[in-house]
Amino acid sequence: MKTLELIIERIILSSRWILVAFYIGLVAALAVYAVSFGYKLLKIASSVFALDEAEMILAMLSLIDAALVASLIVMVMISGYENFVSRFDEASEAGDEVSFLGKLDSGSLKIKVASSIVAISSIHLLQVFLNADKFADGKIMWLTLMHLAFVASAVMLGFLEKLMSVTSKNDLKDKT
Repeated sequence: MKTLELIIERIILSSRWILVAFYIGLVAALAVYAVSFGYKLLKIASSVFALDEAEMILAMLSLIDAALVASLIVMVMISGYENFVSRFDEASEAGDEVSFLGKLDSGSLKIKVASSIVAISSIHLLQVFLNADKFADGKIMWLTLMHLAFVASAVMLGFLEKLMSVTSKNDLKDKT
């Protein structure tokens, strides 16, 4: 019976390597998004003298939004791989370590993802507000409510993470 248990445990632990397919897929998605970003940048650069100030601000916000999404993808890839699959041995040996490597557990990753979503939503909402004349009032209201839901979710995740870290510290004190 113990042999069967060990086999099952090895299979379950080895299954984490299936996640690599998802992370490689995110790398491909990031490459495609980089091409899209390059196209947007060229489009903006080619019409830099034709755009008025409000249109230029909207174009820059679009590029900032794309950079935030790309950063979010990288953060999820690196910390997900580090937390769930394997450590980045070569990066630490080469001194090429990313500052958050090994520091993001799944709870803090959720908070960072939620914060990034709030930032992306903020930029999108700002773009809508700058083009308010092109949107119905009802749509602006719903977009604002969705943004507020993202903000509330991020705040709640942060509160829960803080509560859990305090609980964990108290549990450690009780054991000593």
